[in-house]
Amino acid sequence: MTPALPETDAKRRADAWAALEAIARRDRDVRIETLFGAEPDRVERLTLEAAGLWLDLSKQAFTREGLEACLALAEACDVPAWKRALFGGAAVNDTEGRAVLHPALRAPDGAHFEALGEPVSREVEQVRDQMVAFAEAIRSGEHAGATGERLRAVVHVGIGGSDLGPRLVWDALRPVDPEVDVRFVANIDPREMAEALSGLDPASTLVIVVSKTFTTQETLANAALARDWLAAALPAEGLRRHLVGVSAAPDRAEAFGCGRVFGFSDWVGGRYSLWSAVSLSCVIGLGGEAFRDLLAGAAGMDRHTLETPPGWNAPVLMALAEIYNVEGLARRARTVAPYAQGLRRLPAFLQQLEMESNGKGVTRDGQAVPHGTGPVVFGEPGTNGQHAFFQQLHQGPEVVPADFIVVRETMPGVDGAPLWSNALAQAEALMRGRTTAEAREGMIADGLDPDEADRLAPHRTFPGNRPSTTVVMDRLTPHALGALLALYEHKTFVEGVIWNINSFDQWGVELGKVMAKRVLGAAHEKRAPQMWDPSTRSLFDRLA
Repeated sequence: MTPALPETDAKRRADAWAALEAIARRDRDVRIETLFGAEPDRVERLTLEAAGLWLDLSKQAFTREGLEACLALAEACDVPAWKRALFGGAAVNDTEGRAVLHPALRAPDGAHFEALGEPVSREVEQVRDQMVAFAEAIRSGEHAGATGERLRAVVHVGIGGSDLGPRLVWDALRPVDPEVDVRFVANIDPREMAEALSGLDPASTLVIVVSKTFTTQETLANAALARDWLAAALPAEGLRRHLVGVSAAPDRAEAFGCGRVFGFSDWVGGRYSLWSAVSLSCVIGLGGEAFRDLLAGAAGMDRHTLETPPGWNAPVLMALAEIYNVEGLARRARTVAPYAQGLRRLPAFLQQLEMESNGKGVTRDGQAVPHGTGPVVFGEPGTNGQHAFFQQLHQGPEVVPADFIVVRETMPGVDGAPLWSNALAQAEALMRGRTTAEAREGMIADGLDPDEADRLAPHRTFPGNRPSTTVVMDRLTPHALGALLALYEHKTFVEGVIWNINSFDQWGVELGKVMAKRVLGAAHEKRAPQMWDPSTRSLFDRLA
């Protein structure tokens, strides 16, 4: 039976918000580093293991009372009931009347998920088996190209959720010298397609076009370029062997010329779709076993999320830390610093996951939100970011919380300490800072003249008290990556529940698409509509 959407008591929710905000105001100036002495069990209470990941939230800003207020807020917002509704296939995307069942995509064989009361697990397993079988046929050479050439390169064409997830997975897990060369194209700028096709032979290249509706303007334009590139070099009767579609609209994919189409359902949201056939390119490049391990890691985080009490629940605690920072302390941005080159696309992935999900201005009942929602998310891999924006993190007047993602060993047999030591040092430095007196004493100890030390000390002073969370994995394996991405998915969902917003629609994206089509139509006609504002008309006249 499909669970109903929870009905939260509005007064209880409002009272819990007020209590959290009062404690945050009271504790605003409490220094994080002093909490380790005031709360001797702080590290023990705020470090935990989840699906093979190790999380340390002890450098976050909430005091013991602040965390208790956060947990009370989660209870008042019925977070456990909302989790059951999501996993039970209820229409948690209520503006579009859809279930949101990405956990079903990574569940082991034999699961019994339902979407709005309809069984889905058997179909998921069938598509998954078909993906793996097709991938192995490509990798073994059984499925060859039109001229009999073995397919050694894959060009993945998609955008948004049809690109960011698979691109991240490939970057994170690809061999240094891959057996299959997988390349991605998302930007409608023809430069990206030209770069992706450079050096490839059409006879040994497979193009995979990924679009949920198979109507996305950018994807279809890029797909047409790739199809024309293939058609110019291959016999027409064999072209379909080089074109594969992944879509919830298989008829459109077949009409485009795809010889093989892998489907997924409308309850698979774009930014949650990497667990589906959307990652077919990665299955081909990495092999079926790696993909199944990725799914297993995510399924492990699903179990943790659903079964673990809130006080020890990794996604819940990460969500509460963010809500405390955003609402309690008015910190409207967060940086993500993955200390692993393989995770260099993680900040971009999280930008879409979190900002598209929770960048909302109205509650579920259509009222203006009474508080902040999702913060701006940005980042770069460590140690690159340290030489870019960390100066502002350390010394700027705005406090920006940080997530540090640390991999103990990024290359087999290579000492990872030079990398992860930077992550630990940055987190400590952000928390501790440096007083003017400490800066002056350090310079004098280094032999600087006292007067010069007095002059320079303010420039080398750092306020500290900047919160962070650290997530640790031993190695960047498929299982660990799956757990990490599912951790952030569930964190995002919990935040949406507490903010009382729908984390699964994206009407701002749809508005942009509609407006872009209007401008493109005007460009084809070489005429700007009179209704446009003077600025847009002026820019159009310059560009058209």
